[in-house]
Amino acid sequence: MLKQSTKPVLWTKSFTMLVIGNLFIFMSFQMLIPTLPPYIKSIGASGLEIGLVTTLFSVGAILSRPIIGYMLEYKDRKPLVLLGVSILFVITLIYPLSQVVFIFLLFRLLHGLGWGLSTTVNGTAAVDVVPNKRLGEGMGYFGLSITIGMIIAPSLGIYLFQVTSFTNLIMVSAVLGFIAIILLSTVKYRTPESVKKTKKEDLTFSYFGSLVEKSSWFPAFITMIVTFGYGTIVTFIVIFGEERGIDKIFLFYLCNAIVATLARPIAGKWFDRKGPISLVFVCLSFTFIGMWVLSFAHSNVMLACAGVLFGLGFGSLIPTFQSWVLSKTPENRRGVANGMYFSAIDLGIGLSGLVFGVLAEFLALATLFQISSSFLIVAMILTIREGRKEKKRSEVQRQLEAV
Repeated sequence: MLKQSTKPVLWTKSFTMLVIGNLFIFMSFQMLIPTLPPYIKSIGASGLEIGLVTTLFSVGAILSRPIIGYMLEYKDRKPLVLLGVSILFVITLIYPLSQVVFIFLLFRLLHGLGWGLSTTVNGTAAVDVVPNKRLGEGMGYFGLSITIGMIIAPSLGIYLFQVTSFTNLIMVSAVLGFIAIILLSTVKYRTPESVKKTKKEDLTFSYFGSLVEKSSWFPAFITMIVTFGYGTIVTFIVIFGEERGIDKIFLFYLCNAIVATLARPIAGKWFDRKGPISLVFVCLSFTFIGMWVLSFAHSNVMLACAGVLFGLGFGSLIPTFQSWVLSKTPENRRGVANGMYFSAIDLGIGLSGLVFGVLAEFLALATLFQISSSFLIVAMILTIREGRKEKKRSEVQRQLEAV
């Protein structure tokens, strides 16, 4: 008689709807990243005001996440999920109404607040429905919805912005956001028992305490370093392609998305079986090589090769970092940890655009890619050191248990 598998089910209806709904949220949002700066420039924004498009958004997201993380310690998931995605939908719809730069920047700050709410709550809701024994695999698939959105949507947004109007671009983005609302409303959310038993009166709110989760700060810190290095790609790849005469920038995003999708099941199972250290090191290595290949690219073929390497590396890094953060976090603090993780991404990319935007005035973009790749080396070194520390802690624990 064959032994029945005790492996817990991962792809429930609720988890599937969460993953697809989150993909639509990221597609809707990421379409706007490369297109809002040229739009605000067209209504008379200065260079500083264009820079504030990214800065104010990041500020809003980072400011809101500690509050949301605190609320997730005692509130049910569904109302917060639907509130977050609804705010994103409304703010997206009213962008075309902002013909005054100040009003546009105010919308951008509000959009950041909504983004901080939505990403923190959705990530927490996902980890609540994923079986603990399949956390790496499950959050890997959930993180893939983030990765694919980050990879595909910017090029789609650029295409729509170039061949049609900004208003039409907003309509497409809003439709994707509305589909996300429908999908996420069908999910049967799970709120942990420890959260259900907690009342607001039982907690003391500390802004810093809800900004940083001490048990999992390290992988969040590494996430910030890596996204700081990656931020040059997000900011400059379109301009780089124009300078090099590479006319099919979409190949980078397409190859990245395909390979990242194929690699995710392998990376997720690797995480569950062997832990994050070796996986992160390998992914960082592929990403580092990809940045150098991109810096030397003068053809669509080399651009596609860089995309493949990024798919193997960065495509698996983001969900792996999230799984790493959550695996080190107590169940009732996962909302705070998710907020810290996404804030690390926003801070890394936001600072990268600011710092390397200044350096771009003096250096070639290929040189910027090479310089920014050094931050991946820093992440590798810190990851190896952390791995050694964890090994020593495990040995000490085994010795104590043996006594």
